[in-house]
Amino acid sequence: MLFDLDGTLVDSTPGIWTSIRAAAAELGLPEPSEAQLRSMVGPPLQDGFAGAFGLTGDDVDRAVLAYRAHYAQGPLLDAHVYPGIPELLAGLRGDGVTLAVATSKPEEFALRVLDHVGLLAEFASVHGATFDGTVRHKDQVVAAALAAHPDGERPVLVGDRAHDVLGARAHGLPCIGAGWGPAPPGELAAAGATVVAATPADVPAALAGLEVVR
Repeated sequence: MLFDLDGTLVDSTPGIWTSIRAAAAELGLPEPSEAQLRSMVGPPLQDGFAGAFGLTGDDVDRAVLAYRAHYAQGPLLDAHVYPGIPELLAGLRGDGVTLAVATSKPEEFALRVLDHVGLLAEFASVHGATFDGTVRHKDQVVAAALAAHPDGERPVLVGDRAHDVLGARAHGLPCIGAGWGPAPPGELAAAGATVVAATPADVPAALAGLEVVR
């Protein structure tokens, strides 16, 4: 079972928003709107700055570098685990489910966050983006997670944004939408999530429903 990180396992919104604002200021952009900030929690940074701010070419690269420089100084760890996640992970592991993380956050950052919030030991592996941007899309990190567990059966992704659903679909995986995350109402269903769980406590029932269908 694959889990996204930001917006699914942890609420990392405060640190992300602070760093987006810092990057915008460094590039001389106007103060980001709440809509711009919300849209950037989840997708790859490059895509977020291009889509939310209309940046192109070198300006995207400058924004990403400014964001990461600020983020790594402390905001990275301004994150907390969503209520119910520790119990969900413990229950799944108790049922013999192998857990992995597949995130568009750089893998080094993901490891630091998971370690800081005490979740790292729950996962058999963690797969994230590369700093050079060659690996950043959800289908790429899902591919890495699947390759790391070739004997895995009936893989499922849990994620909170449309790109999670699409990344899972690229590999024929069902996606359980994390309805407790920052996605606007209807986004996950419109993207084709197999089912949307309102809270982490609803995930086991959603998973059981998938198993019945299969």
